[in-house]
Amino acid sequence: MGFGLAIGVFGVLILAHAAYSTIQYRGLLKIMEEEFSGPPVNVVLELALGLVFCIWAALTVPGKFLSIHPQSEENRIVSLPDNVDFMMFNHRGKLFSSELDLKLKR
Repeated sequence: MGFGLAIGVFGVLILAHAAYSTIQYRGLLKIMEEEFSGPPVNVVLELALGLVFCIWAALTVPGKFLSIHPQSEENRIVSLPDNVDFMMFNHRGKLFSSELDLKLKR
């Protein structure tokens, strides 16, 4: 996890540098009174490299992917959470309950 995290931090630093370079480039264009048509090629390459590093870190740092078996008993919720005070059962869905009851009784 340490190596993947380091790659992710490095990717974020590269993205930050690309943003700073773009801001600096736009400031230079304002001084030279030219119009901004897009970032330079080196900034675009930095963005692509930083994006690849961040995506790679996001996929490797959380851990190994495990398959989900829908028939497994481990995937079932067997108890309610401890904070039942925050559960809301009064919502807009109650407007449709009478129509659903009629459809189910047929």
